[in-house]
Parts: sequence; C-alpha cells; structure tokens
Amino acid sequence: MLQEATTTAAATGGAEGLQQMGFAHVMANFDPVGWIVFLTLVLMSVMSIYWIVMNFFKNMRLKSSSDRVVSTFWETPNAQDAIRYMEEQPRSEPFSKIALDAAQAAAHHQRHEGSRLVESLNRSEFVDRALRQAVTRESGRLESGLTVLATVGATAPFVGLLGTVWGIYHALVKIGATGQASIDAVAGPVGEALIMTAIGLFVAIPAVLAYNFFVRLNRVTNNKFDTFAHDLHDFFATGSRVGELAAKR
Repeated sequence: MLQEATTTAAATGGAEGLQQMGFAHVMANFDPVGWIVFLTLVLMSVMSIYWIVMNFFKNMRLKSSSDRVVSTFWETPNAQDAIRYMEEQPRSEPFSKIALDAAQAAAHHQRHEGSRLVESLNRSEFVDRALRQAVTRESGRLESGLTVLATVGATAPFVGLLGTVWGIYHALVKIGATGQASIDAVAGPVGEALIMTAIGLFVAIPAVLAYNFFVRLNRVTNNKFDTFAHDLHDFFATGSRVGELAAKR
C-alpha cells in the first residue's frame, strides 16, 4: 500500500509539473516584466511577418515585370513612344523610373545648350549623374524592411533569453520560499521560463532566413539596375546602345 501511494503521489506531482510547463500557465503567471518581454516578442513577430509578406510580393511583382518593361523599351523603335510607355508604368516599377530620369536629364541638358551647365558638364557626365542617383534611389527602396528583419533576427533571441532569466529567477525565489527542491517543484517553473527562449527563437529564425533570402534577390536586381543604367547611358549619350554601335560598324 505504501509503495502504491508513493507511486500515485509521484505520478500526481509529475502531472502537475507538466501542467505548469504549458503556455497557458505561463501567461497566467506573467508579472509586468514577463508581459513586457512577451508583448515585445509579439510586436517583433508582427513586424517581421509584415515585411516578409510585403517584400515577397514586391519581389515577385518586380521579377514578373522587369524583363517585360526593359525589353519593351528597347524594342520600341521610336524613343518618344518608349518614354511614353515608361510613363505609363506604375509608380512602384523601378526600371521605368530609372529610364525616365535618364531621359529627363538628357532633355534638360539639350535645352540648356550654350549655358554654363553644358560648359561645366558634357551630356555623358550629366546623364551619368542622373542615372547614379536613380539607381541609388531605387536600390534604397528595395531595402525597405530589411533593417527590421535584421534587427528582429539579431535581438529576438536575447529578448526571449531575458524573459527566461527573469522567469528562472522568480522560480528559484518561489522554490526557496516554499522549501521544496524536488524535481517536480523545479521542472515546472524552469520549463515554464524556458518557453520564453523558445518564443524568441521562433520569432528570430524566420526573420533571419527571410533577410538572407531578400538580400540575395536584391543583389540580383541591383545587377539588373546597373546593366540597364549602362545601356541607358550609352543610348542617351550617343544615341545608340553599345551593341547597336558595334553592329553598325
């Protein structure tokens, strides 16, 4: 009977310890610091998910439209029609904005022939400056949200660890006050505190993976920006692309 009672008590204590390790029990026993840590992780998760979704759709939309916009621009025989086509593109389409900046720079330089502007900068230099500014601007827009993802990926584990340290501290104080040092008394509160570290990692890992993924996509897009800008410079500075000049010769 004594052995059976001891087994029943151990099973009951183990069940209570496992129950204390649940997420619902964690939230029910949050103090102000625990709530601040938890809500901070929730806010980080929401911001991370928002920028992951926004950047995903932005890159997919850009990938589907970039080749079409660039090829249509070069295939249009009339320069005015090509520029008009670029003006019809959405405001979020970057290649059209780079082409329009180059066209506006070339037209502005042509309108001021004989002025100090033409004397200080030739047509090639003026178009090149406009293209550099346009590429820098559009590259910066591609990076929107990446700072948030990098920050969440770098700090969320430490925020969760802060919640764990604070939870373990309170668990040890509680154990010391009750005088119970059995595994049943320790496992519940400590396991409860470790949940905060798990939440921090759950928030950080998707942010890190998404950051690396979007950085790779942006690198490819920036290479396309540079290639397109070089072709635009040749076109607006000389009237033909490099390949077209070689073919004419």
